[in-house]
Amino acid sequence: MINGILNVYKEPGFTSHDVVAKLRGIIKQKKIGHTGTLDPQATGVLPVCLGKATKLCDMLTDTKKEYRASFCLGLKTDTEDIWGTVTEESEVNVSKKQIEDAVFSFVGEYEQVPPMYSALKVGGKKLYELAREGKVIERKTRPVTIFEINDLRLDLPDIHMTVVCSKGTYIRSLGRDIGEKLECGACMTALERTAASGFYKSGSHTLEEIEELMREDRIMEVVIPPDQIFSDLPERTVKKQYAKILYNGNPLKKDCFTLPVSTEQRLKIYDEDGHFIGIYDWKDQKSMYFPDKIFY
Repeated sequence: MINGILNVYKEPGFTSHDVVAKLRGIIKQKKIGHTGTLDPQATGVLPVCLGKATKLCDMLTDTKKEYRASFCLGLKTDTEDIWGTVTEESEVNVSKKQIEDAVFSFVGEYEQVPPMYSALKVGGKKLYELAREGKVIERKTRPVTIFEINDLRLDLPDIHMTVVCSKGTYIRSLGRDIGEKLECGACMTALERTAASGFYKSGSHTLEEIEELMREDRIMEVVIPPDQIFSDLPERTVKKQYAKILYNGNPLKKDCFTLPVSTEQRLKIYDEDGHFIGIYDWKDQKSMYFPDKIFY
């Protein structure tokens, strides 16, 4: 079994679940999970976890994302993007400064209403399922954070920008809210995720490229080992005499390590053969390091 992360470049027309299904066929293993959905027509970075690295899925989903997005002012649709049904058209009589002021006013934390066409569940049913039944229900706002908006380019009625945002942000809905602020409406026309969870477009690979690497028996060249995700954590090695305790997933005392440890630190743990075992946290009340995530 392959254990690690693949930086997949999702092409248009695939859902994130489609990517996982195709990878299961390409790599010939079932244990695969993605780290946050992309709309079918969106493209870009989709980190996919393989084998024991699937334990990282939730952790990687919680991180910042970067997108390159385009919106058309003066157009509203039921899906908040260009692939939906047009519900309203308006003239665009706004100045460059009005657009800039409206766009940059969303930098920071704001309360966002998620779109009806989304996978969020209400009463056990996904919103997009209700939307397809012709139902529109009231949705609660959710706090999201827009950390940065850069490279704003105006080509009216189209506007283009790079957005760095928190988990749970809908870029379609950001465009909708910008359109509402300008009183002309807007819908998203293109979306590319250029970075997510420390993975970037420049290091991503299409499904076709991954399939070719599998045929050439070179797939491990692009699989990122799980311990690289924790590059900011200090690492420690457990003495061979405590290997049985280590492999059984038991907590570790300070004298189990080959080097001194600081009990204030989270640790990346290895055995004496250099195998990455997992991430451990110190618990004062027990005076021991306890495993948080085990990968070996």
